[in-house]
Amino acid sequence: MSTSASSAAATLVERFSLKALVESCLVLEEGVAGARDIEIGMMLGAGILPGPFQRADERGLDEVLEALERARGEWGDAFAPPAILRRLVAQGRLGKKSGQGFFPYPRPDEGPQRETVLLETRGDIGIAWLNRPPANPLSPQALRELADLWAEVDGRLRALVIASSNVFTFCAGADIKEFTRIDPEREGRELIETAHHLMRSMERSSTVTIAAVNALALGGGCELAMACDVRIAAESASFGQPEINLGIIPGFGGTQRLPRLVGEAKALEMNLVGDPIDAWEAHRIGLVNEVVPDHELFDTALAWARKLAGQAPLAVGEIKRVSAQPDLDEGLRVEAEGFARVFACEDAREGIAAFLERRRAKFRGR
Repeated sequence: MSTSASSAAATLVERFSLKALVESCLVLEEGVAGARDIEIGMMLGAGILPGPFQRADERGLDEVLEALERARGEWGDAFAPPAILRRLVAQGRLGKKSGQGFFPYPRPDEGPQRETVLLETRGDIGIAWLNRPPANPLSPQALRELADLWAEVDGRLRALVIASSNVFTFCAGADIKEFTRIDPEREGRELIETAHHLMRSMERSSTVTIAAVNALALGGGCELAMACDVRIAAESASFGQPEINLGIIPGFGGTQRLPRLVGEAKALEMNLVGDPIDAWEAHRIGLVNEVVPDHELFDTALAWARKLAGQAPLAVGEIKRVSAQPDLDEGLRVEAEGFARVFACEDAREGIAAFLERRRAKFRGR
């Protein structure tokens, strides 16, 4: 191929790539579909691999913005940079190189990392990245590594966000293939006990947990999200307990936590029917705290983490410990004991003093 032909081909590819991004952004801005659905649609329907959003994130959104400014001058207003692209660049969300663009990207801590879950720390906040794409299944290895990561951060960090390292799935549940390779009595019971111990430890800890559910949260993935203190869902997220379709029942707490969150009737329906629900239905029934656009999910989860990380750790731990007692009288009793414990601590004195002095409290967990 001649130099001129190569140049023309490169220009064509650049023009097509930029136009695909512009149109995808316009669809996103108009609310026709979320970022994940647009990305998957362009990949499967138009054969653009990776999709336009991931492609732009890889290149760098600041560089894409400059390219579109040049393209607008050369090829017309059809290549005008979309408002959402300008906003992301202004926010410093430059794509993979900054850890976040249209989608978030793990920037794990230096040193050895686990295979199925990565740890990234930002001050007193951590992110546990589920990292076995595309499904992020809860295999025995993944559960062990997640439990090991939790033991490392429990009580040391103020908040932990659990997120997916890919756009396709939050967590599709237990690894069904592994079920065929393990002994139900010994290894199966050990798997269940590992999951139960991990999730109860999360619920009892002064470290607040936030699930950032970007896509499918099915079976064990839904149960992992339910064990978190806060659940933030992207608009494209879905939740479900499909175990009944395999002739089994939820084993990581789905028969217990789901009724506590959504009520007995709805939980029984979800567990017996096995059909997934979308993010808005999950919010309506109380399964999730907030639903946000796909591209705002990670920022929203981090905002929750920063807010909750600023609360008094001892008070956080007590609130989690005494909440949702099955018996009202017993609940009031343990609440009174918990109040007495935190009222006598240094953090309580600091909080009251800061309120009276109209300043921000500095809680130390003492």
